[in-house]
Amino acid sequence: MKMANRLALVGVVLAVAFFSTGCVTNMFPGGPTPAGGIVTSVKGPAQHLAVAVDANADGSLKGESSNCAVLGLFAFGDGSVDKAMKNGGLTKVHHVDHQVFSVLWGLFLQNKTLVYGE
Repeated sequence: MKMANRLALVGVVLAVAFFSTGCVTNMFPGGPTPAGGIVTSVKGPAQHLAVAVDANADGSLKGESSNCAVLGLFAFGDGSVDKAMKNGGLTKVHHVDHQVFSVLWGLFLQNKTLVYGE
């Protein structure tokens, strides 16, 4: 009986590892984000957003917005560029970055949108 329990546990672990690939580890916007299984804490450019940027705008001010997911069951927040601009008092966008923090294959996941401009 103990052997059956061990095999079942190995099967569950393998299934979780298998299903934790793909969408869970391919965090957008900005393209595929490097993801660690235990902890992910990365920041990069959000290149693939349909946002009008002004290269002449001063990028010294920053606005942030974020959203979270817990256990892959509950997700909440407003991580939009519009919300980040409102939070930072911005009217022009110089560039947008994306920051991801994840623990244990996405059991807790936070996405931040960082907008720089004036």
